[in-house]
Amino acid sequence: MSKSIILLSGGLDSLVSLGLGGYDVSLALTFDYGQKSVKDEIEASEKICEYYGIEHKVIKLDWLKDITHTALVADIDLPDKIDENSAKNVWVPNRNGLFLNIAGSFADAENYDYIIIGANKEEAQTFPDNTKEFIERINSEFEFSTRKRPKVVAPLINYDKNDIVKLALEHDIPLNLVKSCYAGGEKHCGKCESCIRLKNALTYNQAEEYIKELF
Repeated sequence: MSKSIILLSGGLDSLVSLGLGGYDVSLALTFDYGQKSVKDEIEASEKICEYYGIEHKVIKLDWLKDITHTALVADIDLPDKIDENSAKNVWVPNRNGLFLNIAGSFADAENYDYIIIGANKEEAQTFPDNTKEFIERINSEFEFSTRKRPKVVAPLINYDKNDIVKLALEHDIPLNLVKSCYAGGEKHCGKCESCIRLKNALTYNQAEEYIKELF
């Protein structure tokens, strides 16, 4: 049977990518690159892995913080709206490329067939490393950079946030475990870009119970 790795941040997209099933996921990788929400991301990811019964590893990338100068990491106010500057304001240099290549190393060394990432249609509009083209290019790279040649798959690549929350509700995926906030804290701040996307999608799907619990 084929086996898979998932990039797990504890946020909506990675949780739903895992919860939808279809792949034998046995390892989740969470990355600590000094982001403001790192403690909450790790805690949420641990709970998700416990719920689904999979191994969890935290990969520390201290040097990535040193070369990241945007609000996701640096002491700068997080943007409170979604616009043409959204990606620029929270950009981390080559983040998804780096994460996938690290996962590719695990796949090559430990014989994993698939790497799951929560890339989606909505964020692909502002983040180029969430696009189908990006996934295709990474897969082409792995044809040369690994012997295992794992395939990167994005189960949500054709879905926006409204669709993703709808899928979660339809498949009884535990949205109470989600932590999508860029700011970090006991509750979602409701103001950062990630919170705005999540709250809007929950509102669209009339999931008021989760809004009350998460925000």
